[in-house]
Amino acid sequence: MVIDLTGKSAVADGLIVASGRSQRHVGAIADHLLRALKEHGYGRARVEGMPHCDWVLIDTGDIIVHLFRPEVRSFYNIEKIWSVDASGHAVPTS
Repeated sequence: MVIDLTGKSAVADGLIVASGRSQRHVGAIADHLLRALKEHGYGRARVEGMPHCDWVLIDTGDIIVHLFRPEVRSFYNIEKIWSVDASGHAVPTS
């Protein structure tokens, strides 16, 4: 899921929320994404959660990527923090 935060948050312009099937899968997705970011000149991304790979956060500055195992994603329900309108634009909830 891609959540557009442009003009809605000072933290980032967008969030990407995705799931992997297992810890190994989440770690592999994160590794692949980090390599691709480095190849395209975004090698300074900050990463949290790689040792356990239940929830990996990759912060590129403008975009924050959340990678979860399905159980962890449903527990934290990051998407619910923002209600998303039909066009995919996020509206903060209070």
